[in-house]
Amino acid sequence: MSDLKERLVPSRPASALNLRGDAASRPSASGRQPLLGVDVLGLKKRGQGLKSWIRVDTFANTQVIEVDKFTMMRRCDLPARDLRLLDPLFVYPSTILGREKAIVVNLEQIRCIITADEVLLLNSLDNYVLRYVVELQQRLKASAVGEVWNQDSLELSRRRSRSLDNVFQNSSPDYLPFEFRALEIALEAACTFLDSQASELEIEAYPLLDELTSKISTLNLERVRRLKSRLVALTRRVQKVRDEIEQLMDDDGDMAEMYLTEKKKRMEGSLYGDQSVLGYKSNDSARSSESTTENIEELEMLLEAYFVVIDSTLNKLTSLKEYIDDTEDFINIQLDNVRNQLIQFELLLTTATFVVAIFGVVAGIFGMNFEIDFFEVPGAFKWVLAITGVCGLLIFLAFVWFYKRRRLMPL
Repeated sequence: MSDLKERLVPSRPASALNLRGDAASRPSASGRQPLLGVDVLGLKKRGQGLKSWIRVDTFANTQVIEVDKFTMMRRCDLPARDLRLLDPLFVYPSTILGREKAIVVNLEQIRCIITADEVLLLNSLDNYVLRYVVELQQRLKASAVGEVWNQDSLELSRRRSRSLDNVFQNSSPDYLPFEFRALEIALEAACTFLDSQASELEIEAYPLLDELTSKISTLNLERVRRLKSRLVALTRRVQKVRDEIEQLMDDDGDMAEMYLTEKKKRMEGSLYGDQSVLGYKSNDSARSSESTTENIEELEMLLEAYFVVIDSTLNKLTSLKEYIDDTEDFINIQLDNVRNQLIQFELLLTTATFVVAIFGVVAGIFGMNFEIDFFEVPGAFKWVLAITGVCGLLIFLAFVWFYKRRRLMPL
């Protein structure tokens, strides 16, 4: 991996550094110094669209090339808006576009252009991009060995049968063209990356939610809030990849447009007048629709396999979201229960305060400046205190009975 990174990272020429230093120290025509924080040459280069690309051909050879935007548009026959999807400075949702001569892939970290002969990726130090290049090279080398083995077996079948029908029958049904193999690795990388992030989120989420149910604190609530924000963002990304694959599977025209190798062969046959195509012109018209349908089925099976994977990841995130929602409902129920208990306790305190206020009323009455014979009776104070206490207790019990009768307090 480190050797590949050293080969793919282009060195910056010293002339560009010198020019940048001279431009920063050179005054403008008006005599003002230019802004030191603005890289004028970098902005100009960005405007021209000169970027470094990693090129991987069908023979698993890698090469770093620098191509401007307009050259890339003419090379791959793409509009400018498609190249804008691959710009790392902009954030676009996951997209797979089938064009006349290329497939534009924007799946998480993998942003590339796939043609019938090559794969062009923006040169980056991201490990996922380097892993994609290494995996593509390994797959292409393995498929090259398999093609040599198939060619040997086809040669033996030619010697035995000497007929074209046997050649078509003995061709491998599992063969995928170059663009589908590159697309498969991109889908695999994106699905694996999203599934790994979903697994990490699960490992972090469930213990945190269990801790929150046992101990409700500000710190735990803040951690759950951040976790839910990450979950919503990841679910949105997974949902977009799933919708993009499902949209391709539902449109046969888009899937047929993505079969670049077959279109290139037909174009070469029409341009150079291939004798085999002219000789079998009558049979070619009958086989073209069948071949297109089979190719669409191959691509549909490929997309369906990764649709199942990304749908499983989405179900995992959906289950996690439902668990978070259930935890939030449980916490709200707990908080409502505590709030109800506080209200009941406040109700009891209010009733007790009312009962104590009765003693204040009695004390206020007997504390007035007038004389009666009752004040001269021995033990009158004890009788007043006892009668007042009994009345206050009866009033308090009456209130409690009323609260329970109205179900304002638990029985």
